[in-house]
Amino acid sequence: MRLRRYFQRMRSKDIRPVRKPISKILWSVFGAFVGIYAMSIFSNSFSAHDSFFLLGSFGASAVLVYGAPEVPFSQPRNLLGGHVLSALVSVFLVKIFDGVLDLALLCALSVALSVFVMHLTLTMHPPGGATALIYVIGSEQIRSLEWLYPFTPIALGAFIMLIIALVVNNLSSNAKRHYPLYWY
Repeated sequence: MRLRRYFQRMRSKDIRPVRKPISKILWSVFGAFVGIYAMSIFSNSFSAHDSFFLLGSFGASAVLVYGAPEVPFSQPRNLLGGHVLSALVSVFLVKIFDGVLDLALLCALSVALSVFVMHLTLTMHPPGGATALIYVIGSEQIRSLEWLYPFTPIALGAFIMLIIALVVNNLSSNAKRHYPLYWY
């Protein structure tokens, strides 16, 4: 009986949302293109070989801030705070526990504690979990940044994404595309 009730909780509770209007889709595509292209150009100005600022977590942030600028996860506080706090958590854990804990445990701990910190600070930004994980599993080049990692490439990269999101999301004449909904 308990097992059946448990699986019943997984049934649909609603219908899927309808597709967004093509204008919203095109604004999302435009924003994601401009945001990632600008990050790529900025990154190449540092080094043509390693795409310093092009982290996977920024791709996920682009989906949020350009594709769903109205959701709480996309707001500036969440974008900046989620990335920076998660990066700080991962650097701290690596500094303290690298070589003490195995990599799998360190990976799980970095993401879990990042979620904890983002919840406590009201800065939940799902790509922040990836930002934490990138540092823990990162190359020697990423790991060598140590306490610089949360500030560059992370804070600077998130700030670039924010500036572009402010410009692109407010170009639309659609009042619902206004960005941000709140700053703090």
